[in-house]
Amino acid sequence: MSHIGGTAGPDKRTLRRELLAERSRLTSDDVSEAAEALARHALELPELARARTVAAYVSVGAEPGTLALLDALRARGVRVLLPALLPDNDLDWGAYAGQGSLARVRHGGRMALSEPAGRRLGPDAVTAADVVLLPGLAADTRGMRLGRGGGSYDRVLARLERADAHPALVVLLYDHEVVEHVPAEPHDRPVQAVVTPSGVRRFT
Repeated sequence: MSHIGGTAGPDKRTLRRELLAERSRLTSDDVSEAAEALARHALELPELARARTVAAYVSVGAEPGTLALLDALRARGVRVLLPALLPDNDLDWGAYAGQGSLARVRHGGRMALSEPAGRRLGPDAVTAADVVLLPGLAADTRGMRLGRGGGSYDRVLARLERADAHPALVVLLYDHEVVEHVPAEPHDRPVQAVVTPSGVRRFT
């Protein structure tokens, strides 16, 4: 477990900056090797083995890679939903139909995202998911997740709560991103599991 973020720990902005700097040092080989290991461990999760619908995302840059996992889920017959960023930072959703079904979309000055090119299903489509795979920069020993700060997934989690939907929440990280403490707000919800290239860590 990494000691980035001690018990008192830095604030969210500082912690994000430190973690993003560590990711920026990863080579493309590091990222692709980690992606294969992540997919292997994630597919062993009982929640994913039972799932009929999984809300996921397409990794960008040095994020822990998701494409191998998305393709493996689809090969199992799982319906995979992927997000499309809306102008207000909320997320719409579309079905994943293989890597050829993705479009590169640039939102303002940000990094281009890979989004589903097909029909939009509406922001509430996520409430049908059995598992939601969340992007993040870190998680702590309580299962509290540090996101990138855009607020899109805070809206997703609030939408799930309003719909009384209780999918398993799983975050995909590198090993050093499981830290002692992540600053949390009262509305933050813990995840049930973290998948890293070395295995799965579960939280009660």
